[in-house]
Amino acid sequence: MAAPTADPQTPAERLIVWTLLSTWWLWLIGGLYIIGPVLGWLLGALIVKDAYLAPGLPPSARLGRMNASLWTWLGGMAAMLVILLIGHANAGLDAAATMKSAIGWAKGWALLALFPLAGALLPIRAEVIYRAICRLGRQTLCLLPLFLLAPFIGLPGELWVSPLKVIGGSGDEYFAVTLFTLEPGTGVPRWQFFAPWSPAAGMVAVIYFLCALEEKDLKWRAIGVTAAFAIALMSQSRLALVALAIIWPIAWGVSRLNRPWAWFAAIPVAVLGSWLAPMFMDMVDQAQSDFAGARADSSRVRAALGRIAIERWHNEAYWFGHGIVERGPHLVEYMPIGSHHSWYGLLFVKGLLGLIALAVPMAVSFAVCVWRALGSSIGRTGLSMMLVYTLYSFGENLEVLTYLCWPALVIVGIAMRER
Repeated sequence: MAAPTADPQTPAERLIVWTLLSTWWLWLIGGLYIIGPVLGWLLGALIVKDAYLAPGLPPSARLGRMNASLWTWLGGMAAMLVILLIGHANAGLDAAATMKSAIGWAKGWALLALFPLAGALLPIRAEVIYRAICRLGRQTLCLLPLFLLAPFIGLPGELWVSPLKVIGGSGDEYFAVTLFTLEPGTGVPRWQFFAPWSPAAGMVAVIYFLCALEEKDLKWRAIGVTAAFAIALMSQSRLALVALAIIWPIAWGVSRLNRPWAWFAAIPVAVLGSWLAPMFMDMVDQAQSDFAGARADSSRVRAALGRIAIERWHNEAYWFGHGIVERGPHLVEYMPIGSHHSWYGLLFVKGLLGLIALAVPMAVSFAVCVWRALGSSIGRTGLSMMLVYTLYSFGENLEVLTYLCWPALVIVGIAMRER
C-alpha cells in the first residue's frame, strides 16, 4: 500500500518533519537556536551528496535544476561573507571578532540561501511541511492552558536558561524557557512561546497559519489554523495581526490575475476606489497613528534606532558598514543599532553593498513567485511567504530568526523549483 501523501518519504523530508515535531522538546532544552542551522547545513550536505551520486540515482531521486533565482540567493549570501570580511578589515577588528562574525554568518545569512536551495533541489513536498506544522499545532493546543494560566497561578515567567547558550554564543533570550513576559508599564501578560521575543512568535504564527490553510485534510487544517491564530493573538504582535489580515487575500488576488473575470471585476472596484480614495487615505493615516500609538514607547525606540543607523552608516561606513553590531545609547534603551529593521541593520553593519546583497535575491524571488502563483497553489503559497518576509523585513532582523522561520524559505524554494 502506498504511503499517505503527507508522510515523509525521503531523508530530507524526514529531517524536516522530525525537526518540526520536536520543536517543544528542543525549546525545553534550549536547542532550537542550534538545530535550525544544523538542519540547514545538513540539507546542504544532502544536496552535495546527491550531486555526487547523481549518475547512480533513479531519476525521481535526483536533484532539481539550478535556476537564476537560486543563483541570486547563493551569490547574495556569499557576498554577505565577503562584505563582512572587508568591513572587519576596514574597522580594524581582530581575528577573534572576525571568526565570531563568520560563525554568525553561517548561522544566519547563509541559511537564507541554504533553505530555498534545499526546497528547490531536494525531493521535498510542500504537503509534508503543511501536515507537520498542523501536527505541531496539536501539541501547541495541548500546551495552551499552561501558558494561559501561568501568569495567574504564580508560575515564574522565565523557568531557566539552557546551558547550551555556551555553544550558541548569542543572547540569553534564544536559550531561555519562558512561559510569559509582562508588558512594561502595564504589567499585562504577553506570550512568546518558543520564540526569543513576542513579535518573533507572531512572525512564526503567520507562517504556520498560511501553511495550515493549504492542508488538504479538514481536521488537520482546523487544528493548524487554530493553533497558529492563538499564537499570533497571544503574542499581541501588531504586525502579525496586520499580516494575517492582508497577506493571504493579496496572494490569492495575484494568483487570479491571469483570469479575464478578475480584470473585469477589478474595473468597478477601481472606479469605486477612485471615488473613495480621500476617505481611504484618512483611514490609512488613522490606522498608522493607532498602530504606532498602541505601543508608543516601542514605536519611539524603533524610530530612533533607525535614525541612528542611517546617520552613522551614511557618515562613517557607506559601502561596507561597521562590520559588527553596536549597542545604542540610553535614548534607545541600549538596544543594538539597526535592530527591529533588516534594512537599517544591514546598512549599519554591512553598508550599501550588504543591503543590495539581500534586496536583489528577495526581489527576484518575489517576481518568480508572482509568476508561479498564476499557475499553481504552491506558487501562491510561495508568494505568501515572500510577502511575510518582505513585510517583516521592516520590523525584524530576518537573519536572526531564520532558525525558526526556515519552513517559509523551504516553501519558497519549492515554489521556485524548475518544472
